[in-house]
Amino acid sequence: MPCPHCDADVVAFAVPPALREHAPADAAAICTRCLRVVAADEAGIVGGVSEDPDLSAVDPAFPTGEAGVALALCCGKLESFALNRASIEALIDHAERAGADAFAFFDRLDAPEAAFDLERRRKALRDAI
Repeated sequence: MPCPHCDADVVAFAVPPALREHAPADAAAICTRCLRVVAADEAGIVGGVSEDPDLSAVDPAFPTGEAGVALALCCGKLESFALNRASIEALIDHAERAGADAFAFFDRLDAPEAAFDLERRRKALRDAI
């Protein structure tokens, strides 16, 4: 199904209960191009979504499992760092507790068409956290 913002493919995933306060819905989807995160039904996805999504379709830098979901949700928050700072910090903490190196992930992430300036967000993350 396509992203409602840029028409690229999306990867849908179930949001674990511990992360739901940072998600648009219990089932969400991340765009493979702009990295925006929307409710899965907003992307036209109905029915079951993966509990263990293959986020490597977005970028090979994504870890698996709950860490990957936390970082996907974090990407969706980066369009407005100032408004979403508390969520971003919580999601990064969660990803790291789940075994991911969040800063290495953002350094490896290749998203030239992201809805945000990835290089500026990398610097903001390093400075803030």
